[in-house]
Amino acid sequence: MRMATRWGIASAGKISHDFVTALGTLPPDEHHVVAVAAQELDRAKAFATEHNIPIAYGSYEELAKNPDVEVVYIGAINTLHLDIGKLMLSNGKHVLCEKPLTVNLKQTKELINLAKEKQLFLMEAVWSRCFPAYDALKKELEAGTLGEVLQVIASFGVVIEDVERFKLRELNGGTILDLGVYLLQLAQFVFGPSLPESVVAQGVLNENGVDSSTSISLKYRGGKMVTACTHARVELPNEAFIVGTKGTIKVLRPFWCPTSIITPEKTKEFILPTASKPFNFTNSAGLRYEAVEVRRCLRQGLLESPKVTHEDSLALAQLEDEIRSQLGVKYEQD
Repeated sequence: MRMATRWGIASAGKISHDFVTALGTLPPDEHHVVAVAAQELDRAKAFATEHNIPIAYGSYEELAKNPDVEVVYIGAINTLHLDIGKLMLSNGKHVLCEKPLTVNLKQTKELINLAKEKQLFLMEAVWSRCFPAYDALKKELEAGTLGEVLQVIASFGVVIEDVERFKLRELNGGTILDLGVYLLQLAQFVFGPSLPESVVAQGVLNENGVDSSTSISLKYRGGKMVTACTHARVELPNEAFIVGTKGTIKVLRPFWCPTSIITPEKTKEFILPTASKPFNFTNSAGLRYEAVEVRRCLRQGLLESPKVTHEDSLALAQLEDEIRSQLGVKYEQD
């Protein structure tokens, strides 16, 4: 019997439901959920009952102090990521934190520095990077299938303008941190790890002063360009195109959790497993891939994942800060 990775779940919301449900598609001798915590005990208890989790807590402090928990998945709202992350790391827990890792570069540096100081694993849950389709995309890029890659075009738009965590400034709302992060990670996946030479962003702000749509242009060294847009009021194509001198790869919608890519030679498809419960979000069974990556890293004694490095998270935070600055989106934490 292999030793299972022992998970604690911080927050009993929709994404935590999907993460735990995705864990259920993996062997139980590899992944075991020990406890769940929420700010309200009743919510934690209901979540624990639904997912057959032995322990429910009404505070994150109790979860942090449970000696049986090895790694904590943080699925709370953006505003709480830094505080919960620091709490878990300070109590000796490894951390997988939903994206955005924090709300700005200053906070991201603080959390990463604490993880390094404590010699603990920390990963931003940019789940896209763990999908088999992204592994296949990486192989195509490394093989030079497209020749010299010069352009990335991608969009992420869904109708979420009335969702509180998107529309309110006090909840670090706007499309940049929640949708834009996926566009930016793709840009860096293809053209990084160096940051672009220039960033030009325009957008529309809602009545609360956060962006409801953006158009972003990134210029990388060597004349490589990224054209990206986000939207909270309309559904966009939600596909990505990586274009080179010898052809194009299309990452089919949803490009941030894809099951298909079209290369110049063929269509490559990757089937997601079925789960015991319905998911809240598209292709959430794919959350299993980041859990597998966390377990692999922990078993190898790594403190960061090569798929989503600390450098990657710092780059994303820096780009998000720059785009918000150009749009005039300012948070209390800035």
